[in-house]
Amino acid sequence: MGEAALDVTRTIVLWILVAVFVGMGVNHFRGGPARVMAKMIPPSLRRDRWPRPIDLVYVTGVCEILGGIGLAVPATRAAASLALIVFLICVFPANVYASKHKETFGRGAIPFWPRLAGQVVLIALLAWVGFGTV
Repeated sequence: MGEAALDVTRTIVLWILVAVFVGMGVNHFRGGPARVMAKMIPPSLRRDRWPRPIDLVYVTGVCEILGGIGLAVPATRAAASLALIVFLICVFPANVYASKHKETFGRGAIPFWPRLAGQVVLIALLAWVGFGTV
């Protein structure tokens, strides 16, 4: 693949990631999905006071929206990529928890290995668009 084709591909992947992160972030503020995400918070992270599970859902939604917007701005792209990589690592325990509770999360309970593979791919794509490497 030539350099120009690689640049076009990277740009397409960049805008897909922007849409994915902003879209998923917005989804954190929709009633039904937000309640399901709040149930994904592992019991070890649950509190009676702040942060309640729903508060963590809102905070992570803001992180995804800001990270997605940050990817779109060349001056903040590298920082946003790094922040989103750290974010994906931090939220992975909730994804693992959901993967172990299919009876609660149904289709959202993606099995561990495919979930892990998806996270690794997202991290690699973020590194590629943010730093020009994989």
